[in-house]
Amino acid sequence: MSDEFVDEIGGPGNRIEGGTAKAVVEYVAKSIVDTPEAVDVSAKERGDGIELLIAADPDDMGRLIGKRGRVIQAMRQVARAAGAADGVTTSVDVLE
Repeated sequence: MSDEFVDEIGGPGNRIEGGTAKAVVEYVAKSIVDTPEAVDVSAKERGDGIELLIAADPDDMGRLIGKRGRVIQAMRQVARAAGAADGVTTSVDVLE
């Protein structure tokens, strides 16, 4: 028996598509809002990539969107970069 181990929970086929982008968006969204326990990020597969949908407390929607939509635009850029690391096209939308 070998003392070597694989530092991986599952094989390459067990990874969630867009998992990195989802984790990043969830972390950023929970950091911005007043009630982080109400934040829920769900991933929905589209033909060419992943769509991340953010649901949050209605009082926190303004914080997530930001003035002139700057916060959500920044989150979209970060999600695209994180998705690119996984080789997935990613988009982000806020559910109202």
